[in-house]
Amino acid sequence: MFPSTNDNDTGMRTFGLIGNPLGHSLSKDYFTNKFVRENINSRYALFPLDTVEAFPALIENNKDLTGLNVTIPYKISILPYLDEVDTNAKVIGAVNTINIERKRNTVKLIGHNTDAAGFEACMKPFLSDRRPMKALILGTGGASKAVQYALRRLGVGFTMVSRSGMKTGQLSYAMVTSSIIKTHLIIINSSPVGMYPDVDSKPDLLYQYINPNHILIDLIYNPEETKFLAMGKMAGAQTLNGMTMFERQAEASWKIWNS
Repeated sequence: MFPSTNDNDTGMRTFGLIGNPLGHSLSKDYFTNKFVRENINSRYALFPLDTVEAFPALIENNKDLTGLNVTIPYKISILPYLDEVDTNAKVIGAVNTINIERKRNTVKLIGHNTDAAGFEACMKPFLSDRRPMKALILGTGGASKAVQYALRRLGVGFTMVSRSGMKTGQLSYAMVTSSIIKTHLIIINSSPVGMYPDVDSKPDLLYQYINPNHILIDLIYNPEETKFLAMGKMAGAQTLNGMTMFERQAEASWKIWNS
């Protein structure tokens, strides 16, 4: 049986995060502080799932669970377990927020994506006077799908980079030449490479060709400055970590859970 966060059945609204691993996440601290600061009678818990197949048991065993955030590696694989997916999340092909509606003996799970809006808001200040620009997106998972959606809305062309580079329109890291680095002035790390606790890792790029015209964005916020961003800063590039995006998507999730 999946452990419950509410053994005493107090009726307190419970929110949480599913994924694996979860040691890097600040979601519990963020929402716990928010609940204290705003005097909200709710709590937030971490639910590390070994497999996505454990998800139905989580919902069954936690009757006060009202909403969930979703992180790696389940933003895509969670889709078949949901009763409904909103239009944006359906187009993106990934979910990072689940609203749980309970009425009598029925449960309805509705998927949303707040990552894309959060990323789009972070990107806009960089694009005000520098179009047209092209982006390299490192990683092809659920977070990458949100980035792709946001860049399309902003009119920014992009090339995806994956470890294998086997799909059409994707490059492997070995295929990212100096010319590609020089012509893609936005480089976005949407992969978990460099995330706590693996803080000494960085995407395998030709960093010597990064220059002050580049913008490096890492969706990772723990650590605050990844090796990827540190290398960009050393080259004079503008850098941005994932904290602003994290905060924006968290607040958007809260609005969904309370709409």
